[in-house]
Parts: sequence; structure tokens; C-alpha cells
Amino acid sequence: MAEFDSGFFNAIKKQLIGSSIARAIVYTIGHIIIAATCNVFITGSSLELAAVDALVEPIINGVWYYFLDKFWASKINSA
Repeated sequence: MAEFDSGFFNAIKKQLIGSSIARAIVYTIGHIIIAATCNVFITGSSLELAAVDALVEPIINGVWYYFLDKFWASKINSA
């Protein structure tokens, strides 16, 4: 069973290490930590408020980007 487990986890690890999704996850985690830290130092807010801002702001940006991209693509395709 140990051989199956190590083989399975190695296969998963190889798939994730070189994938865009793994880099996106690491980047997102780093972004949240950096944003919260900057918020605390720049505004003097509590860590809890900084963490909420660091989570909410990228979500809003993601939704904004989705609608912007849909609008942009509709203008490009209609031209």
C-alpha cells in the first residue's frame, strides 16, 4: 500500500508543480498575505480587518475582470 500511496502522491505532485493552477494558488496566497501586511502597516488597522480586505478586494477584482472581459470580447467580436 505504501508504494501505491507514494506513487499516487508523486504523480499528483508532478502534475501540480508544473501547472498554472498551482502557480495561481501560490500567487493568490502570497497576494493575500502581502495585502494584509501592507494594510496593517499602512493604515494601522487590525489584522482581522486587514485580512478581510485582503480577501474581499481580490474577489471583487475577479468579478470586475469577468464582466470587463465579457464586454471587451463582445466589442472585439462585433468589430
